[in-house]
Amino acid sequence: MGGTLRTCLDRALSFAGATLAAVYAPGAGARELRLVDTSGSVTSGSSPPERLPLSGDSPAARAFRTDHPLWLTSDTPLGALPLGIQGTRLGCLLVLGDSADGFEVEQRRFLERYADAVAALLRPGADPPIPTPLLGPALRSLRLGSFVLSPDTGLIEADDTLLELVGITPDDFDGKVDTLLAHALPEDMHALMSVLEPTTDAFGRRDLEFRVRGPTGEMRWLSLSCRAEAGADDGPQQVLGVVTATPVLRRGGDDVSRIQWLTAALDDAATVRDVGRVVVAALREPLAADHVALAAVQDDRVMVTALDPPQPSAWPDVWRTEWRTEWPDASLRALPTLQAALRDGRMDLWPAGTALEAGLADVGAGGLAVLPLPAKGQVAGVCLVGWDRPHEFAPEERSLLTATAALVGQALKRAHAHDAEQELATMLQRSLLPRRLPELPGGTAVARYLPARRGLQVGGDWYDVIALSEDRVALVIGDVQGHSAGAATIMGQMRTAVRAYATEGHPPDVVVSHANRLLVGMETDLFATCCYAELDLEEGNILFVRAGHLAPLLRLPDGSTEEVEVAGGPPLGILAEADFPMTSVELAPGTVLALVTDGLVEAADLPLDEGMRRTRVALAAADPADPGKMADALLGDAGRREDDVALLLLRYDGMKTRPIRAGWMVWRLPDAVMHARRFTARTLRRWKVQEAADAVLLVVSELVTNALVHTQGPVRLDLVLRGDRVRVSVSDSSPRAPAKPVIVDWEATGGRGLLLVEAMSDAFGSVPVAGGKQVWSEIAVPEGVP
Repeated sequence: MGGTLRTCLDRALSFAGATLAAVYAPGAGARELRLVDTSGSVTSGSSPPERLPLSGDSPAARAFRTDHPLWLTSDTPLGALPLGIQGTRLGCLLVLGDSADGFEVEQRRFLERYADAVAALLRPGADPPIPTPLLGPALRSLRLGSFVLSPDTGLIEADDTLLELVGITPDDFDGKVDTLLAHALPEDMHALMSVLEPTTDAFGRRDLEFRVRGPTGEMRWLSLSCRAEAGADDGPQQVLGVVTATPVLRRGGDDVSRIQWLTAALDDAATVRDVGRVVVAALREPLAADHVALAAVQDDRVMVTALDPPQPSAWPDVWRTEWRTEWPDASLRALPTLQAALRDGRMDLWPAGTALEAGLADVGAGGLAVLPLPAKGQVAGVCLVGWDRPHEFAPEERSLLTATAALVGQALKRAHAHDAEQELATMLQRSLLPRRLPELPGGTAVARYLPARRGLQVGGDWYDVIALSEDRVALVIGDVQGHSAGAATIMGQMRTAVRAYATEGHPPDVVVSHANRLLVGMETDLFATCCYAELDLEEGNILFVRAGHLAPLLRLPDGSTEEVEVAGGPPLGILAEADFPMTSVELAPGTVLALVTDGLVEAADLPLDEGMRRTRVALAAADPADPGKMADALLGDAGRREDDVALLLLRYDGMKTRPIRAGWMVWRLPDAVMHARRFTARTLRRWKVQEAADAVLLVVSELVTNALVHTQGPVRLDLVLRGDRVRVSVSDSSPRAPAKPVIVDWEATGGRGLLLVEAMSDAFGSVPVAGGKQVWSEIAVPEGVP
């Protein structure tokens, strides 16, 4: 390949977000793919392999076998595009990305068109195939040119394709940008100069369309994409860009083609923000306008949804005073001319010098177009297009603006409905999932939830972290069948039920059994899967119960991973009498527990076993020091989502302060309280915290007395010393919480004991437990006591 063609190819790949491109074709009896052509920068260790087995798991082989493109995001984003003509598989185009965010939509579309151009040149050849120049000729067939401009000198390096597009022969080109600009229409010069002579705040990618006059006088539309790179003095050192011809563009050079492009672009614009981007692209650069604003009309206010340029300084003072959030929100009463235009519902074009209020005059001192946006008999919004310099409104511009207004109005109304639906779905999902996870004394829990990128972005995946006590926590993850508001509703009911059963103190198998019976009793057609885990943060023992869900994963302190073999039961909601056995596992400090739903590990092109293997690899590679970043690493390519994704991670660190425990079963004897006090006094002496004995003994006396007098069945006294606090817990078989007296006076005879306990305690309360309740009190050990 010639040096000029290779340079153009490298620049084009750069703008497509690719650092390397490689073409593979079948060879060796169609048992492997062999490298045919390559281009781009090759760093150490990134050179594409010469051979890839067709039966292997490489992206190129998978794309070739499935005949579907693959877009993967990892440390190095990758795209694999199958090459074929009329059902014949000819090979695969492999591209490596330069952004951790992966390839953008426009970049993917260009690479897919580029793959079609490569396939048109690729023919089944000898076995094995020999290296053949394909990437460069395919680029020429797309008629894409490239350039490098130095703003300081005005010199530009342009390839032959760009010169051909502009209408200059290589012999007549002197390397100056002015020579190229001389072929552009005067109306487009302002937009071209703003791109080709960027300021320090204009770094980043810019796109526009412009017109040139050919050698025979015909007008030709071209599209330019460029990127300014900063120099040593923070100014633009050079501008890199590519230019494409009309056949590759989204738009044509006549008004009919423009409206066709606008219709197609607005059909793809789902959100109000998307509509705004389309409107700016359709009006500002083609009309050489200086200001474009899009706003919705709600009651007597205009709610701005898109501004270009976006800087507040570019807009009038009256707009800046209303700049409450991202965009201004202004009253129509402050803009009477605009209010009248919206009332009439017709387009108004005001030339330079028209007497307008300051809020509009400063938008278009050289001319202002006000486009009410009709939709189903109403005005959905308004679009303002302004020029700083005097502007003459040509007849074709009027037609274009009128047609644009009608199309944008319908799209804006549709986008508002879409945004409202998605906002409702988001609110529903947020209300059903926990807002925050509790802080744990012996570990750190993080969670992630991503809705599917299709339909209503709400589904049945759910998770929860339930603090059962100071040293026990329950983690649960589940998935209700389906992807709908109905599935989300069932999900919310199941999460609430599991949390309620867990906080009652039931063991894991009983919690899941109760949730199963509840779902069966709902008589719904949906079922749910669930994995429930109860962790003793002090001992590191964890009990798992699995109901048709994926097995949990562990990352051990040495970095290895394993899939926990948990004895499972059927999904919830199928069989009322189902059994859900428990599996016990010991965790060492530093272990990370991962609970996932199938949306993360399974897809149409990703078998479950392979998905679990990849998740284990990502789990082993991630740094457990930051569980949040670890969770993000496990999510991988967020763009590939056919189903909801829920992920729950817990890093078990172990308790820094291990509590000391002692317990006493209280017998119902006349001197039971005396024996409880003696047990407590002996325990406090053994723990060497006698200075707290007076308060602790008083609390023990009152709580044990209340349990014996007001309940039936067994009573148990538990003492715990953790750090500088003694915790007294008295458990009984009554579910009713102790009631403090409503009125306390000198005649009252009951309830004074609870008030006394509350006064003596640093913390006091009661919690339900399986078969009854537990009343507890915490008392601080005085300073100086070991």
